[in-house]
Amino acid sequence: MAIGRMPMISSISEQALEESSRSTHTARALMELREKILSGDYPGGTRLFEVPLAETLQISRTPVREVMSRLSEEGLLDRLPNGGFAVRSFTYADAVDSIELRGVLEGTAMRLAAERGVSQEGLERLHALLGRLDACFSEDFGEVDLEAYSSLNSAFHALVVKLSGSTVIRREIERATRLPFASPSAFLSGRAHVAAFRQSLHIAQDQHRSIVSAITAREGARAESLGREHARIARKNLEYAVHEAPELIQTVPGLVLLSS
Repeated sequence: MAIGRMPMISSISEQALEESSRSTHTARALMELREKILSGDYPGGTRLFEVPLAETLQISRTPVREVMSRLSEEGLLDRLPNGGFAVRSFTYADAVDSIELRGVLEGTAMRLAAERGVSQEGLERLHALLGRLDACFSEDFGEVDLEAYSSLNSAFHALVVKLSGSTVIRREIERATRLPFASPSAFLSGRAHVAAFRQSLHIAQDQHRSIVSAITAREGARAESLGREHARIARKNLEYAVHEAPELIQTVPGLVLLSS
């Protein structure tokens, strides 16, 4: 009887491998198209057609539709009334509102973490991340390990949200930060040479310490206020890039999608 089952097992195995391969190709195509949009290869308002896009990404039309649907959910594409998708354009106000929304949501998460209380293990993890963030700064005020700081900063924000204990808030923050210029590390990677951004990191790190202090002391209102103020750093960096150093727009993910 075991011999009789072998063809079925082989068939299932082949099907699993095929599905895994398809999933890998779709994930690669998703990353590639997202990067092309964020880098400005497809300007805002560009309509995307399945056939040429499938050829560009070297996948079939079915996963292309899946990829475009995913990017529509992320907010990078608009679904057109008559079918198909177009690259979304954003106004400066859209970018500001996205950052403000993240600040409101993260502030709420920090208040909940403080009011509900965080376990000793959770506090230790927060302090450990804080210490690793501190280590990104050298004694020379202008020297910062941007790559490490960017990764650890994202981890810090994610942990604080997780410690709120609210899956609803966490889900909404994930939705709000899908737009790249709204993420906590939007203005970090690769911009160590920008003095205004370097200075903002020191302010942000001071706020990280205050946030951990407020959560530890279970000061909900203070934690929420700090969370909202913390997001304002990204807004100030956005204002600087758009109004004082527009050449930076080409280097910050997603800012090329801003319409005038």
